Amino acid sequence: MYEIKSLAKKNWPPLLAEIPDGPNKLYIVGNLPDPEKYIYFSVVGSRKYSHYGKDACRELIHGLASYPVAIVSGLALGIDSIAHQAALEAGLPTIAVPGSGLGPEVLYPPSNRGLAEKIVASGGCLLSEFECDFRATPYSFPQRNRLMAGMSPATLIVEATAKSGTLITARLALDYNREVLVVPGPIFNDGSTGTLNLLKDGARPVTTSEDILDALEIKRITPSEAPSVTTNFSPTEKLIYELLMTEPLAREDIIIEAKLSATEASMALSLLEIKGLIEETGGEFRLTR
Repeated sequence: MYEIKSLAKKNWPPLLAEIPDGPNKLYIVGNLPDPEKYIYFSVVGSRKYSHYGKDACRELIHGLASYPVAIVSGLALGIDSIAHQAALEAGLPTIAVPGSGLGPEVLYPPSNRGLAEKIVASGGCLLSEFECDFRATPYSFPQRNRLMAGMSPATLIVEATAKSGTLITARLALDYNREVLVVPGPIFNDGSTGTLNLLKDGARPVTTSEDILDALEIKRITPSEAPSVTTNFSPTEKLIYELLMTEPLAREDIIIEAKLSATEASMALSLLEIKGLIEETGGEFRLTR
């Protein structure tokens, strides 16, 4: 994975040129998703996430599959990691902006080095303004937050406490005249305090992936415009789809016939449902087209 390059300024994310406190240099591992083909969309949230926050983050990003969206996040533990992983599951490119340099010995957090490798292998990239051997510090995370807020026309806040560092990204996005989107959370959950305050201040609530598409001004795909079923499949999705071409099957039968774990099967079935290719009726999955 590790070939760290200096990214020529002409190849930087275009919106970074608009922020007043932009970086002097950028380093990259991997390939920056083409900004002429993809709209960058930042997704951030609490390190101490709830099951609700995790499920909401994954569901919303999975719903963006097949759309020209690149997910930007900070490689941190918690919602950031979930956002990157959900992007990989949905077949979307993703950009990780860590609060450290990109050298393998300093990449932060160390536990996410495997995730970083998957991001690069899938066609995404790691991006940082810090020197390659720079170790993360308390001040480096707010500093990198401005890059995430600056390169994206909109930022989604999934969960945040009243004093969460995630709110720094939201404030920066507002300062840069970007849109701030928020997943509404339970009023009794501390992790919702910051997001609910953002909603009171006028942030846009997000409850579906379509809300994100509207914010990014992306035209929704109609069934007739959907990609061919022969494309955009992961190997597991293709295996399940071909099984269902013969007859409808219950989840347990799919797991047995495809020789998959329950987790692998559930993930692939969810993505096929999101893509509108299958549906579950009467306890069985069947093709919709």
